[in-house]
Amino acid sequence: MTTLGIIGAGNIGSQLARLGVASGYDVVVSNSRGPATLEGLVAELGPRARAALPAEAATAGDLVVVTIPLHQIHTLPLAELAGKTVIDTNNYYPQRDGDIVALDEETTTTAELLQDLVPDAKVVKAFNHIYAADLTTDGLPAGTEDRRALVIAGNDPDARATVTALLDDFGFDTVDLGPLNEGWRIQRGTPGYGPRLAEFELREAVSAAIRYRDMPEAV
Repeated sequence: MTTLGIIGAGNIGSQLARLGVASGYDVVVSNSRGPATLEGLVAELGPRARAALPAEAATAGDLVVVTIPLHQIHTLPLAELAGKTVIDTNNYYPQRDGDIVALDEETTTTAELLQDLVPDAKVVKAFNHIYAADLTTDGLPAGTEDRRALVIAGNDPDARATVTALLDDFGFDTVDLGPLNEGWRIQRGTPGYGPRLAEFELREAVSAAIRYRDMPEAV
């Protein structure tokens, strides 16, 4: 794997582009406004990066990151994402995304919605519980004591292994939750969402997670 395709160049997307270049990946970054709006970011990233349309980023990427608002996922280049390992960074914000009944009732997760939209892709949940600014500051070499860990979830074991390797390159250990439907354990408002935690601490946090409906106050 040598190329990281990124659909969405906001706070998380631009930070992952920086990590990708710093870790030796080629990066193809895209957004909804067109490549010309990314000239500054690409100039910063240097010769390993280029700007493109979302469909081109999906085609070029050996691994594709989808980091756009949840209510915009219907705009994704579905044909180009088929067969790809796709990282979903999303969280559900009703005030931004509108009310989504299945998420409100907790019968699915954001990553499962994406998987349903692109059934031929291998969707992996990752990067949704770390603040964007921390992505480029918290990474440490493998084996470092108290290295920060991040959660992943996905239905395809090989895809999870691929994303685990990416996280390691980026300076993070991994807590693998298994299938996508376990991704709720790291959604907004759960104990693991936000703080810097080493692997054993993050495992404890996701084990302690409870559903929104069981929380004393609405999140």
